Amino acid sequence: MTEPNPKDPAAIPDAAKRPGRDGKSNATIYDIAKLAGVNPSTVSRALSKPGRVSAKTQKLIEDAAAELRYQVNPFARALPTGRTNTIGLIVADITNPTFFDIIRGAQATGTLRDYTLVLAESAESGVTELTAARRMMATADGLILASPRMDDNDIRALAADKPVVVINREVDGVPCVIPDVGKGISEAVRSLAANGHRKLAFVAGPPQSWMSARRWEGVQAACEWSRVTPVRLESSRPTVEGGRQVAREVLASGATAVMTYNDLLAIGLMQELQAGGMAVPDRISIVGFDDIFGADFTTPPLTTVRSPLGECGTAATTRLLDLLVGEGGDAGTLRVETELVLRGSSGRVVRQG
Repeated sequence: MTEPNPKDPAAIPDAAKRPGRDGKSNATIYDIAKLAGVNPSTVSRALSKPGRVSAKTQKLIEDAAAELRYQVNPFARALPTGRTNTIGLIVADITNPTFFDIIRGAQATGTLRDYTLVLAESAESGVTELTAARRMMATADGLILASPRMDDNDIRALAADKPVVVINREVDGVPCVIPDVGKGISEAVRSLAANGHRKLAFVAGPPQSWMSARRWEGVQAACEWSRVTPVRLESSRPTVEGGRQVAREVLASGATAVMTYNDLLAIGLMQELQAGGMAVPDRISIVGFDDIFGADFTTPPLTTVRSPLGECGTAATTRLLDLLVGEGGDAGTLRVETELVLRGSSGRVVRQG
């Protein structure tokens, strides 16, 4: 018996000849139409706007598309509509848990409205951020900037091209979503004052951080009201290692309590002080900011000011998608409240000696 020649087209089963079966060729709506026995225009309606064909025809087309491994090309779809159904999100540091809930909120909201989220980071660099933003704007329908490091004029220039929404910063003329730090900081400072603290150190974030400046302003205002003396200390970077490195300055300041720009700084500071024999909170109270995942894993668990980061991600994405359909309203700022979360790292001043 003669074996079939694999190079002979007649010897290849019909199913194996179909587009999309060999992993190289791409099926088209014409291939789907042929397999399903319908017109290409019917396939186009079924794939782009489900519900415009009968349920039976829709199922027939979907089965044919699955068999042919058909993939929608968003850029081909964008040719007639100008839309790719993608939105960009740029964060300052992708390794920082502060951004996890923002990403999750943006992703979930985009998915509900048939949009795909594309993620990038600036690595705390305004130059890197602007480059990434310009590249994203070439294909994405709009952009969300979380804690942006570029200057206001660059952000406004991007917003003049396509819809842009900013998180954790206010930019005139651009829709923004920010945590209102006043309530949470006031609660934290009042709690410390009630526990006998009279001097509070604030460990600041990156110099280019708009939110770090607002948090320091909030600390100063709350300390004045509660008759607590504030002192500002600089950090090398807003990370656990940055918190360790600032420990000596915290001790030298004479403060009995410290609030940090974010939870990572607070965790690093706590680790370094404890390694040096300092009891927390008996010798010094520590308050973080954001209430990231893991803030309660420390010993003692970290007292912190909670920022509704997931809500910020959801709200920013909702505003962006509304702008894309002409329902975004004005370019004002949406504020969401912060609140104090009391845990074991803050308490009464314990007099030594």
